[in-house]
Amino acid sequence: RKTEAPCRETPRRAPFRGLSAATRGSAGLDLAVGVDITIVDDSVHVVPSTVTGPLGHGLSALLIGRSSASKQGIMIIPGLIDSDYTGQIGIMVRILNPPATLHKGDCIAQLIPFRAHVIKSQDRERGDQGFGSTGPNN
Repeated sequence: RKTEAPCRETPRRAPFRGLSAATRGSAGLDLAVGVDITIVDDSVHVVPSTVTGPLGHGLSALLIGRSSASKQGIMIIPGLIDSDYTGQIGIMVRILNPPATLHKGDCIAQLIPFRAHVIKSQDRERGDQGFGSTGPNN
């Protein structure tokens, strides 16, 4: 089954190396799948993207699905990428009508960047830990 078209490549430069918006008015930066993968069930899978953190000093991002992916039954579970995350950004994917093959470079998600203003935080580094690494009740 056909999936998303590949993302457009742009020169790698900070803070969003290799990411581009589809138009001048786009709020999101297209995020591509980093590996070829066939998903054969409807559970949530973490698929690596082509991007690693950090996004840039003080920059965080919401990770959401592209409407074109949703239209094809490729559901992206929203996530938050913190400014101090240094690992590979994973995309949480659920396929409504499996199986589906995602190819390296397919654009299925987007990052909505923003500057986070946290009033008070604990003095610890996130590093490359994600998906619940700061604890269930923090």
